[in-house]
Amino acid sequence: MGTLNYTATVSVDGYVADADGDFQWSGPNDAVFAVHVARIAGVSTEVLGRKTFALMQYWETFPGDEDATPDELEFARIWRGIDKVVASSTLTREDLGASRARLVPELTLAELRRIVDDAPGAVEIFGPTVAADAIRAGMIEDFHFFVVPKAVGGGLRALPDDVRLDLNLIEHRIFDNGTAYLHYQPR
Repeated sequence: MGTLNYTATVSVDGYVADADGDFQWSGPNDAVFAVHVARIAGVSTEVLGRKTFALMQYWETFPGDEDATPDELEFARIWRGIDKVVASSTLTREDLGASRARLVPELTLAELRRIVDDAPGAVEIFGPTVAADAIRAGMIEDFHFFVVPKAVGGGLRALPDDVRLDLNLIEHRIFDNGTAYLHYQPR
């Protein structure tokens, strides 16, 4: 039986993307990326929506040329070995390609509970839209936020507007670039 985690890189005003959908401002430096590599190593299953799946396809075919860092190569290796569940009513199985992914046309809370129960380790739900119902339902056991020192003034929020959470800070770290890593669990 697995655990359900939610990870997001957010602006100080709580957005994962700005009003134009841009998230380039959230790119990690080497030290932050190394933490992502260590974190993803403990994930057995990734639950993503259509847009996040398309974004992460980069790692399925990561070229690994001479400019690749050891951490990039390791992240790509780990990513390709993780089981993926893609929640989308518009994608087809053929759209998923050869990746270790299966398609779920509608991600209900019951289906998400089955995914977590069947997983051999941590299940990460990736993307605020696909995670919203699980956050509202209190299913998230660990919240991992990478807070970037930038305010974007609006866009896609990391947490649903109507949710209230009472959390305990389990771990924190401040990086040289001002990014703060915050690990919370519900009280």
